[in-house]
Amino acid sequence: MASRRAPYGHSSNPDDSSSSDAEPAAATYTPYSPYPPPARPSLGLPAYLYPNGTHSLAGVAARAAILGSTLGASLIISILCSTSLVPPSLRFPQLPFFITLLSLFHILEYWATAQYNTRHAKISAFLLSSNGMAYNIAHIAAVSEAAIEFYLFPQRKSAFTIVTFIGLVLIVIGQSIRTLAMAHAGTNFNHSIQRQRQDGHVLVKTGVYAYFRHPSYFGFFWWGLGTQLLLGNPVCFLGYAVVLWKFFSDRIEVEEVLLTKFFGQDYRDYKASTRVGIPLIK
Repeated sequence: MASRRAPYGHSSNPDDSSSSDAEPAAATYTPYSPYPPPARPSLGLPAYLYPNGTHSLAGVAARAAILGSTLGASLIISILCSTSLVPPSLRFPQLPFFITLLSLFHILEYWATAQYNTRHAKISAFLLSSNGMAYNIAHIAAVSEAAIEFYLFPQRKSAFTIVTFIGLVLIVIGQSIRTLAMAHAGTNFNHSIQRQRQDGHVLVKTGVYAYFRHPSYFGFFWWGLGTQLLLGNPVCFLGYAVVLWKFFSDRIEVEEVLLTKFFGQDYRDYKASTRVGIPLIK
């Protein structure tokens, strides 16, 4: 029978040290085996966590990395634009700061969902593409208007005025209320209208829901208008106001019919004691 050649660095006979001046390290010696190593045990992860799944960990990591990088870069640019390091012709910190706020909004949407309503922490919870084309067009229009008006009226556009301050206040209030709404609702919160009452669905009347019936809508409405005041965009401010009011008015009308169906008199009493907080929506 032909002899099997020993692996490099080891003698075919462990007791024979003549093939090397150094003694073989016993701890690293691996005996030969004609069988392949055993397969690693399965982690038992559900399919939706793998790439292309609805909760894909790879998808979440990629989006979080992109949003985080965009947030950090735009914040740094905004700070630099507030200093003499940037020439006056490019000194418009509000525009990159708008990108910072937009990135933060999408990060918080996913974080709040993952933290308080984990089973719905899908990739779509970032709301990057699930809001429809109109949502993306609105933000493109806002950036375009801000850039064009800054080119035409640089000093007036970049000035920090009382309107800019009011915009910042609305942004902070709007973002805070929306994120708190998601936290206080917990598993009862959903980004889409629920037309059937799910198991465990309860009427939340505590936290910010003690004051507003639809605090997440209240928050986004005023956040959106605040961003346009921050940018000093008169055209988009009016456009945002009309489009957001129409969207939330129609959505609230549908949701309140369903909530009355789900909870009956309990919801009617709750509705009578709370407000929406969006003008002209009762």
